Amino acid sequence: MTQMTTAAAIVRWLLAQKVIINGDVDPYFPGVFAIFGHGNALGLGDALSDAQKEIPTFRGQSEEGMGLAAVGYAKAMRRQQAMVVTTSIGPGALNVVTAAGTALANRLPMLVLSGDTYQSRNPDPVLQQVEHFGEPSTTVNDAFRAVVRYWDRITTPSQILTSLPYALMTMLDPATCGPVFIGLPQDIQAQSFDFPDTFFAETVHTIPRPRASADETSKAIELIEKSHKPVLVAGGGVHYSLAESELVKLAAKFNIPIVETMAGKASVSWSNPLLVGPLGVTGSDPVNTLIAESDLIIAIGTRLQDFTTGSWTLFGEKTIIAINTARFDASKRRAVAVVGDAREVISELTSSLSAKKSAAWSDRALELKRQCELDRNSRRELSSDLPTYAQVVIATNDMARPDDYVLTAAGGLPGELNNNWLTKSIATFDCEYGFSCMGYEISGAFGAAIAQKEMKKSGRVIAMTGDGSYLMLSSDIYSAVLHDYPLTLILCDNGGFAVISRLQTGNGADSFRTMITENPAAPRVDFVAHASAMGADTYRVHTVAELQRLLVETQESKKVVVIVIDTAPTTWTEGGAFWEVGVPTVSNKGAVKEAREKIDSAKREQRIF
Repeated sequence: MTQMTTAAAIVRWLLAQKVIINGDVDPYFPGVFAIFGHGNALGLGDALSDAQKEIPTFRGQSEEGMGLAAVGYAKAMRRQQAMVVTTSIGPGALNVVTAAGTALANRLPMLVLSGDTYQSRNPDPVLQQVEHFGEPSTTVNDAFRAVVRYWDRITTPSQILTSLPYALMTMLDPATCGPVFIGLPQDIQAQSFDFPDTFFAETVHTIPRPRASADETSKAIELIEKSHKPVLVAGGGVHYSLAESELVKLAAKFNIPIVETMAGKASVSWSNPLLVGPLGVTGSDPVNTLIAESDLIIAIGTRLQDFTTGSWTLFGEKTIIAINTARFDASKRRAVAVVGDAREVISELTSSLSAKKSAAWSDRALELKRQCELDRNSRRELSSDLPTYAQVVIATNDMARPDDYVLTAAGGLPGELNNNWLTKSIATFDCEYGFSCMGYEISGAFGAAIAQKEMKKSGRVIAMTGDGSYLMLSSDIYSAVLHDYPLTLILCDNGGFAVISRLQTGNGADSFRTMITENPAAPRVDFVAHASAMGADTYRVHTVAELQRLLVETQESKKVVVIVIDTAPTTWTEGGAFWEVGVPTVSNKGAVKEAREKIDSAKREQRIF
């Protein structure tokens, strides 16, 4: 037995947890994002200071940003490692709720350790405490219950002996993987206890790969054998299972075309003729045509979000096979569930199937893929007063090296990258569109840059953001500068929340409080000066040719590079499936009535069960 504080025991336990990655034994918790304050500075902070040679602690600029950096790291590591996020009590903790929701929506691991009010209640109410008159045990940390997979509050030191292992198993299990939260009252952090030494023994974990039941696999094989025009839908689970090469083998052996969700993009390189492109609302019309012509959807590792399914109009009444580690996801909308690890299930299908599909079907898929390329080329050549989002994306894609890692999130850029970014190598694309969290672009890029360096990748993280997301959360430019992690940020300034303005006007409403240009006298932010003030090497360009020149000149830079370019506010990549939005059912505006009629008409094709 060893006597130590609860905080010291937590840190020592974290250090003992290892995981096998590519045959090597690595820390499962490779680092901590921290903002120290009232509630964690003197307990957990002191313990982390003592262990700083064994586990690095990164100073964040905002708690939300730290959490999003942890999400970006976990995504880049394909869910094989998890970062720790520690905050003070009250507002510091609550600031992480958005990031926890982002991790939960994307099924990504993150360990949140937040300070909490005194378990003894002797000094209550303390600084930053919100009191609940009828529920004295409730604190603001209870807000995390809705956005994590596992929640606990430590009320006596011995509880970490069971709570921490349960939390870790939640993150390691592919079926339950997501963020976990543990509240640490200040007095409990500092309290000592005789902990058993075996609790701190090095433990090497492997991420489990559950096999599907024979009955489920047999049913899937039967349906695939009978189909004439099947399509493989690659979701984010393909990346998390490291199943990219197995997916390609299955497609090639049986002549089955592949399409990708937003999370599944970069499962297959664009050079592979069986990859057709992205499907859904932010997908392309030719790919959605392929889905319409298919007779079987084989959805792998996707939660079938509305942007993938066209609000459930794209798949109609087609048969869906859903391969997923979580039965919840595998059973949606009467799908034939195959509950198991994607790589293992795909490998079994490859060895069990016999009938290769008609060359006419793969020829049709290739024809539609070529139409995607023609559409992209037309967007490259479009005449516009300002560069369009599509032109900026294509220009950046042209200059990107195979090992470069591109990242974006909410707003108009996800659809533009989904359609116009052609993957050069596997697992080099991250669009946070599970939660569509504005602000992820910069913080997530910081986390991804840490991952790139740990994996010894030669490529550079290239983050793309709009001015709206930048203004929401840009402080992790300074985090990357402070901790010396190079990355490139391309800031497309179109004068406001232009994609939401498009959503308004495209559905009969007025553009309202979305564009800064609504007030011609409104000052515009000098993003070059702002980013420069945080220590970035910052440039303003006016053309895609200037952008490309700078990307080449700075690709070996050891600094944070920010490139600002004004972009067209109303020119977008068109196409994609139907998306159900809340257009009023009653209105005095003719344009709104017309938009509602279109919604009602499209909903007639909706798969509701």
